[in-house]
Amino acid sequence: MTTEPVSFPRRHARTQRFTLGAPRSFTVAPDGSRVAFLRSGSGTDRANALWVLDLADGTERMAADPRTLLGGAAEDLSPEERARRERSREGGAGIVGYATDAAVELASFALSGGLFTAELRAGTATRLPVPGPVIDPRPAPDGRHIAYVTGGTLRVVGAEGEGDRALAEPESPSVSYGSAEFIAAEEMHRDRGYWWAPQSDRLLVARVDDTPVRRWWISDPAHPGRDPRHVPYPAAGTPNAEVRLFVVGLDGARTEVVWDRARYPYLARVHWSAAGAPLMLVQARDQRSQLYLAVDPDTGATRMVHADEDPIWLDLFPGVPSWSPSGQLVRIADEGGARVLAVGERPLTGPQLHLRAVLDVTADDVLVSASAGEDAQAPEIGEVHVYRVNELGVERLSQEPGVHSAVRAGDVTVLVSATLDRPGVRVQVLRDGKPVTTIPSYADDPGLSPRVTLTMGGARKIPCAVLMPRDYHGDTPLPVLLDPYGGPHGQRVVAAHNAHLTSQWFADQGFAVVVADGRGTPGRSPAWEKAVRDDMAAVVLQDQVDALQALAAEFPLDLGRVAIRGWSFGGYLAGLALLRRPDVFHAGIVGAPVTDLRLYDTHYQERYLGHPGEQPEVYRRNSLIDDAGLVDAVEPARPMMIVHGLADDNVVVAHSLRLSTALLAAGRPHEVLPLSGVTHMTPQETVAENLLRLQLDFLKRSLGLD
Repeated sequence: MTTEPVSFPRRHARTQRFTLGAPRSFTVAPDGSRVAFLRSGSGTDRANALWVLDLADGTERMAADPRTLLGGAAEDLSPEERARRERSREGGAGIVGYATDAAVELASFALSGGLFTAELRAGTATRLPVPGPVIDPRPAPDGRHIAYVTGGTLRVVGAEGEGDRALAEPESPSVSYGSAEFIAAEEMHRDRGYWWAPQSDRLLVARVDDTPVRRWWISDPAHPGRDPRHVPYPAAGTPNAEVRLFVVGLDGARTEVVWDRARYPYLARVHWSAAGAPLMLVQARDQRSQLYLAVDPDTGATRMVHADEDPIWLDLFPGVPSWSPSGQLVRIADEGGARVLAVGERPLTGPQLHLRAVLDVTADDVLVSASAGEDAQAPEIGEVHVYRVNELGVERLSQEPGVHSAVRAGDVTVLVSATLDRPGVRVQVLRDGKPVTTIPSYADDPGLSPRVTLTMGGARKIPCAVLMPRDYHGDTPLPVLLDPYGGPHGQRVVAAHNAHLTSQWFADQGFAVVVADGRGTPGRSPAWEKAVRDDMAAVVLQDQVDALQALAAEFPLDLGRVAIRGWSFGGYLAGLALLRRPDVFHAGIVGAPVTDLRLYDTHYQERYLGHPGEQPEVYRRNSLIDDAGLVDAVEPARPMMIVHGLADDNVVVAHSLRLSTALLAAGRPHEVLPLSGVTHMTPQETVAENLLRLQLDFLKRSLGLD
């Protein structure tokens, strides 16, 4: 008996976009002897284990197996842990995160609400008897204590399980210690709320008070007997959580860190290393000014190290701020039209590079990831490389075209690379820049290779990816599917194989698929990203139209049959396309869209559109809907499928419901697909698979391709 091959949509869902089984979350021991990392056992195994690579002989060993530690029992996640995973878009299981001491001898992690430690040399793991459920455990740098959060309380326990005690307990149900508030985790990419001193004798601890934040109800209409969740959500123009910072000793003694919280309410970054005093980056609510502050941990007093101002907005970047070993401030800044690395007051890079992140800082150099800047000699569409930077110049560490990142300690670097011609990622371990070994990936091979052309479209040279059916050999014009994200933080045109798999699957169904990264998307220049200020809708939509029309002169595109699909910002963009440019777009899928921009969060929305109380017309102009109904809607109406998860606590389903109401009031036909129990992610296998199939069916029906 023969069996039918598993379809791409099912395999794509089952493998979580072919990421399961790939090594991730690397930590290099400072003595260069070993590398810790996470990896699941196969391309369909969601449960990550903690592994150690011994560089002396190249052998791997499992330091912690989640199935053994749980005795085969299923994981039981607390609401707090589920929320953390939603903020970080974590779809895995087992050990999804860990932290180590300074020597990378001891690791700690949470598993099913329990606190576990692993001796990385011995490869033994132990559960510590502590109150739970536990989130975000972190060893002290000396490995003698483990701090963790449970029920809004920051606690500490000895590494052997002794002396468990509370260091900071909430004074009311709306207060928590040691965790990031919603917008810090969702928008600032600060996913933690406490930091150990390098001497292991005290911690910096964030105190979050959600009392001022308005409450929303997130219900499950498919189960009317269940109580809805009551969640604090800081929508644009409404109060944020109050965030304070304390120095807390192991005896519970605390000293408040003092800064102008009224002027700079956002605690964006905290850094504490042996190279200098504790370092904070705090932002004004309008995100046009920010301060780098050094903290006196004995008194809580702060002094300004540097101040930044920008008339449009200031971005936040991974890995900065930090201190160099000589005590100079390391930061990424927008200067002279370029995004540069600055050490002290001196920029070390220029317009040839567009900085993305700082990866490591030593006395000899700074390791960074960067794209080619607009002044680069040759365009490198969709590429990100790793560079060593110092006062003598810039040296590129990654060589092959692709998307690269790295983790480094001492003379050992773990280089993670994705390229267009190879599925998944390749992980190389380098010593002094020379390959030593590779860490194998168990990820499944997708079984298809994208037929993708990276190019630039239009007068603005918009980065684009064009995908044709793999069996297409003629020049007969094909119906077009635009498949963008198209907005801030979401670069889709990348020189990486797996990033284009879903687009290729749609292409193989008979479409020419176009992905365009217009203004507002990252990776090109500060001016490119900031062009959307106050005029987001018009700018991002125009760039999609311009890219499409320019590419039609080079590729066989049937401009009489053009569809668009998108999720989140891409869903917003798809809605804009159908409502405002029906002369260009003939059908679309609007997934989890932000439709009323006043309903999205403060830190994100106010960065691009200002405060809605001060600029109500800007919000009206950029929203898909307003109180009067559809904005700038013109005939003819185009087929639209609206898709939304009912459990989404980021882009709540009210966005899609308000859009549907406005469409109905305007007499515009549309379809609504509610996803019961689904959040902003769609990790459920059958949901993710069938969602692709339903989208394809809708597109074929709407464009007359049946």
